[in-house]
Amino acid sequence: MGKKQKKGQAVSFIVGLIIFIIFIFPLYWMVVTALKTQVEIFEIPTPLWPRNLTFDAFKAQLSASGDTLRGFKNSAIIAIGSTIISTLLSIPAAYGLARFRFRAKKAFILFFLITQMLPSTLVLTSLYIMFSKIGLLNTYWAPILADATLGIPFSIIILRTYFLSIPKELDEAANIDGCGYWKSFFMIMLPIAKPGVVVAAVFSFVYAWGDLIYGITFITNPNMRPITSSIYNYVQQYQTLWNSTMAFGIIAISPVVLIFIFMQRYIVSGLTNGAVKA
Repeated sequence: MGKKQKKGQAVSFIVGLIIFIIFIFPLYWMVVTALKTQVEIFEIPTPLWPRNLTFDAFKAQLSASGDTLRGFKNSAIIAIGSTIISTLLSIPAAYGLARFRFRAKKAFILFFLITQMLPSTLVLTSLYIMFSKIGLLNTYWAPILADATLGIPFSIIILRTYFLSIPKELDEAANIDGCGYWKSFFMIMLPIAKPGVVVAAVFSFVYAWGDLIYGITFITNPNMRPITSSIYNYVQQYQTLWNSTMAFGIIAISPVVLIFIFMQRYIVSGLTNGAVKA
């Protein structure tokens, strides 16, 4: 290995380390702030690690009387429901767009791409009126369906590119062996497309879990609102309870972090294989 190559690797390592520190420091600061007392937080200069380590902020969040656990449950119901709906509907739609030829196919794909560029507030009023007329306001179904409407187009785009990366010869071989379209789809295509399905489901879940605007617009009952709406509880008239806010943030993002940790293999495989064809 030459000196230039070693020097290049050293520079790449240093740059990568700096980028890693930049991205990981906010998470580190969240944890440290959550473990500090209010007095330590406002010290100048503020300590990089708490001198008086305390878990009081986390205990308050996890207490039975707190709103965090209730919001956690509500967000889980909304996110899981939205993920199931968007995944089940996007799989056959993406397979059809990838395997079959029909008129206006490109128009459908363009429509799905355009929906990803539109803000969620654009459909907020129309969804509110529709949910009001069919009696879905102040129910979990309103944010579930609203989150699914934006999760489906993204899932279709991801899954379509993944199905395109699967050779058509597998379909033809299955048909020769006597498999119909449905049997071939469920027995061959779906198992192969498992990483792509996981990616679509994960991103649908993450979007629904982090949603705030639909949760506070369609649900006025505070006991049914998602965990994201509870952040306002820690912004008081004269000060912000930063240790409680950071402890709340850590608890709120914990499902997303755990999903990406345990599903990392499927996510990487799904994104890389799904990017082969467009």
